[in-house]
Amino acid sequence: MLEIRQESQNDYKEVYNVVKIAFEIAEHSDGNEHDLVTTLRNSNNFIPELSLVAIKDNEIVGHILFTKIKIGEYEEIALAPLAVLPQYQKNGIGRKLIEEGHRIAKGLGYHYSIVLGSENYYPKFNYVPAIQYGIKAPFEVPNENFMAIKLNDTDVEIKGTVEYAKEFGI
Repeated sequence: MLEIRQESQNDYKEVYNVVKIAFEIAEHSDGNEHDLVTTLRNSNNFIPELSLVAIKDNEIVGHILFTKIKIGEYEEIALAPLAVLPQYQKNGIGRKLIEEGHRIAKGLGYHYSIVLGSENYYPKFNYVPAIQYGIKAPFEVPNENFMAIKLNDTDVEIKGTVEYAKEFGI
């Protein structure tokens, strides 16, 4: 049985290790995702309700973090990072973390989530190239890797360049 819940302070050490191990085998990684999670938790862009863990057999096997970003005058969210222990990957844990994160974010009133990631993975969750919404990356990246999903049925048009939390170093 898999449980998805909000991360607590007691989880921090275990989450650090999960993120570190998950990204050791990642195709695209800068090697500091585990430290980025720690830094983001201490930032003004941290949203505790959107730092989630996946628990199986009393062990944290996955983690997802969404943080605040700015797009023009709007405060929206970025998904980064998503980590699942290698031995649990390809079992739908990432999907459950993403879907629960989107559900919570929608309830909190966010309109869009953006992600920089695999063009083969994130479209499964209805992410499309962000440029389709008029949302641009603050750096050079192929359109198919910089994606967005509209979380709420809103007529509000949110366009512009994403401003990440300074902790991302972008």
